[in-house]
Amino acid sequence: MIKRINKTINSYLFKQLVKTLQKGGITVLIIGLLTQMSLAQDKTLTLDEAIKLGIANSKTLKLSQSKIDAAVSQYNQVKDQVLPTGSASFTFDRAQIPANTLDLGASTIHLPDGANAYIGLAGINEVIYGGYRYRYAQLSTDLLTQVARLDADKDKDQITYDVISAYYNLYKVLQSQKVVDKNIAAVAVQLQQAQRFFDQGLVTKNDVLRFQLQKANIQLNGIDLESNRRVINYSLDVLLGLPEGTQLKIDEIKDSGLTPAPLSNYLDTALTTRQELKQLDLQNKVAETNIKSIQAAQLPTVSVGANVYYIDASGNPIPQYGSYITPLTIGATISWNFSSLWTNKNKVASAKIEQDQTTIRKSITVDNLKTEINRNYQSYVMALDKIKLLQTSIAQAGENNKILESKYQSNIASATDRVDAQTLLYQAQINLELAKADAGLAYYTLLKSTGKLNK
Repeated sequence: MIKRINKTINSYLFKQLVKTLQKGGITVLIIGLLTQMSLAQDKTLTLDEAIKLGIANSKTLKLSQSKIDAAVSQYNQVKDQVLPTGSASFTFDRAQIPANTLDLGASTIHLPDGANAYIGLAGINEVIYGGYRYRYAQLSTDLLTQVARLDADKDKDQITYDVISAYYNLYKVLQSQKVVDKNIAAVAVQLQQAQRFFDQGLVTKNDVLRFQLQKANIQLNGIDLESNRRVINYSLDVLLGLPEGTQLKIDEIKDSGLTPAPLSNYLDTALTTRQELKQLDLQNKVAETNIKSIQAAQLPTVSVGANVYYIDASGNPIPQYGSYITPLTIGATISWNFSSLWTNKNKVASAKIEQDQTTIRKSITVDNLKTEINRNYQSYVMALDKIKLLQTSIAQAGENNKILESKYQSNIASATDRVDAQTLLYQAQINLELAKADAGLAYYTLLKSTGKLNK
């Protein structure tokens, strides 16, 4: 059937090619062909491939990297503050002297009507002791850079989990569609048999109608599944950065089959690996550094510097020997804003309050993480238990279906009993596939809550 459809499409496109070439619309045809090709793309993905694509094409992670780059740039700017400062300037002054005679009694001094002055200055200065405030500034920005990197790690975990969640949801739909197709085929066989029995006068028309109704109900379920598949497929295409017309196929997902470790193991792992807790530890260090920086502002500052001057009072801007002087100064400066001894005490108190709040937030976060991990742990255990029960129920439903099929063929059981038995098997098969997918997703949810999703 698919080959016939492809053949028809190819024939149609060839005819369109001839018509378009005759009209000179080659560009439009090429665009149409490319559109047809993109819409027809199929891609089979493993879970690992999907995760790699999601991470590589995530705009959120690109923004996170930009934030890291900004934090690193800020850190480098703070490092530059400890470098020596230097400056150079050159000034030209023109003085006009309207009253240029000084009568001193015994002598008279006559000054020129005007004069030029050229003054140059070059100097360098370096702080050799600033109460460690520059070192604290570097430490603070370095800690904030680490916080930005942990933010990126959290975003990466979230993107990974979003991909996994969408991947499993698509798998659940595809598996359900397989079960629907299988059951439609089975019902079609039973419908033919019932029609044959009806023609032979062995069953009533009502028995045939029951199988027809069962087939219609299954087909309605199939329509709902196809609608869900299209929605999930489109969302996953966008998430992975694939062309929006790509039809995704899923490799068989292996059962997690992992026996869960004791709950305490997952709790201990989370307390050492969760990014939120690491960030709060870093923010606590930032608050502690801020306190030290405020206290450092109360200490004096010692700096050394050297300056060289060029002073030329002649009217010629080109230096000539004997017409200029070049004083050279070297000195040290000690400055102390001692008013900070009484003006900074409230700043220190405020910084300590912020540090206490960070400690309290960590305690709250730990409690929330414990609750989250316990909930995810219980969900995973329950999902594994469901699989075991459903495997048993499928075996029972299969055996019951065989018995009712044999009885129905022998005209012992009614069509209603036959339909009910097959419906039970159909439902058990769907539930098992969904339970396997739910267990896999529950495992990754538990893994994410411990902070080990990408490790």
